[in-house]
Amino acid sequence: MADYRNATVRSVPAAGTRTDIDQGLRTYMMKVYNLMAGGLALTGVAAYALYALATTSDPAQAVGQINGVYFTELGAVVYQSPLRWVLMLAPLAMVFFLSFRVHKMSVQAAQTTFWAYAAMVGLSLSTIFLVYTQESITQVFFITAASFGALSLFGYTTKRDLSGWGSFLFMGVIGIVIAMIVNIFLGSAALTFAISVIGVLVFAGLTAYDTQQIKEMYYEGDGSAVMGRKAVMGALRLYLDFLNMFLFLLQLFGNRN
Repeated sequence: MADYRNATVRSVPAAGTRTDIDQGLRTYMMKVYNLMAGGLALTGVAAYALYALATTSDPAQAVGQINGVYFTELGAVVYQSPLRWVLMLAPLAMVFFLSFRVHKMSVQAAQTTFWAYAAMVGLSLSTIFLVYTQESITQVFFITAASFGALSLFGYTTKRDLSGWGSFLFMGVIGIVIAMIVNIFLGSAALTFAISVIGVLVFAGLTAYDTQQIKEMYYEGDGSAVMGRKAVMGALRLYLDFLNMFLFLLQLFGNRN
């Protein structure tokens, strides 16, 4: 994966160029946030659209059901066949592909891959509508949005160097993944609760950390192609932070159907 964080030693700009640099940085960060927000919107639309097409309230039209949720023919294929594993694993494959290949892509190809990834994530997350009420999903989304906004603003404006958080937060992510795999076999409600709490804290920290790192990736001398690829990777990092924080908060506060 291309590392855009410390690619070039920066010289201190002359005072007369500060306004141009600040304007360029704002434009760059707005592109990152707009891409991230667009990705989240696409994920939400894809998730709800698949859920709406895959379920029905009319038992006479249903071809299957789980826990009182009636499936259409599409729902039976998506949720009750091996295709569900494709929907689960395809986003993981795509995020690795984008991370390792972005430096060789055109900006348009990188953005297209990001949109495709966001849509695939939405399809895989359509199952949350089978588990949680739509009202609680909406409430948790807005809680996540408010928290994310505050944390990202902190990461952008703070003068404190957050680079020391990186290794600690990375170890936290690894620990969460290991704990989740273990809990597949244990099925412990207490461990699930602990994982969710730790997950919220870790991705809250990553939101501030990644925002500062994305800001520091900006360099006014970059060409449009390099800047565009940096914006896509920055949007991907913040998208993943938001999405994971949302899912862990949903496990904590979501009301189940």
